[in-house]
Amino acid sequence: MHQMIVSQSYVGLFYEDGVFKRVLTPGKYWVGRFLLKTRSIKLVDMREQSLTIKGQEILTEDKVAIRISILVYYKITDSQSAIHNVPSYEERIYEDVQLATRRFLSTRNLDAILRDRNEISNAVTDDVKNTATGYGVAIVRADVKDLVFPGNLREIMNLVLETERQAEAKILQAKKDAEAGRIRSEAEKEQVELRLETELMEAQAVQQNPALLKLRKLKTLSEMARQGGKFVVGLKSTELKDVFQDSE
Repeated sequence: MHQMIVSQSYVGLFYEDGVFKRVLTPGKYWVGRFLLKTRSIKLVDMREQSLTIKGQEILTEDKVAIRISILVYYKITDSQSAIHNVPSYEERIYEDVQLATRRFLSTRNLDAILRDRNEISNAVTDDVKNTATGYGVAIVRADVKDLVFPGNLREIMNLVLETERQAEAKILQAKKDAEAGRIRSEAEKEQVELRLETELMEAQAVQQNPALLKLRKLKTLSEMARQGGKFVVGLKSTELKDVFQDSE
């Protein structure tokens, strides 16, 4: 006889002469030969665990060969079923996930696979979880760990991604240019409105004070003279006198 410990997070399947008797909770137990019977305990880990389904090559619906690895998270919910219903629950999970992945990807083309990797995870999880319940295992989730494509396909994908980045950059620059053009147009519009408003105010001022019109004429004549003008048409000496008188 010797003692055996069933640790926390485990359960023990207790056997006498190879016949299952009961499930042992965490604690200390005696095993070995007792009253001509042989006792044994098989420990079962009840914690959530993970299993990697290594890269398998699968043909998509459009005949593209891809290699995919799946990381499965699972938890034993029925220790008796997990040990008694299948030779190895880990090997069975491996096979079920592998076949579920093949079934799903063979119905999808490459574009659909690239668009949503989560769709693969959800489909595999839904496919396997009902089967796994039959041997005492709950499939928590199945995530795509690696997705590998042929070398020439990777080059094409990189080229597509680079083209998409360039297109996005051009669209962004076009938006910036359009915004700058809009700002310039608004500024020009404000300048025109300001100029019209100024001219309107000047016209109103001239209408209210005719002498301003004569001063404007004199200013125009002076500017023409500075620029080399030798004669002035339409303004007599008496008018010049009137301009100066009005300005006083």
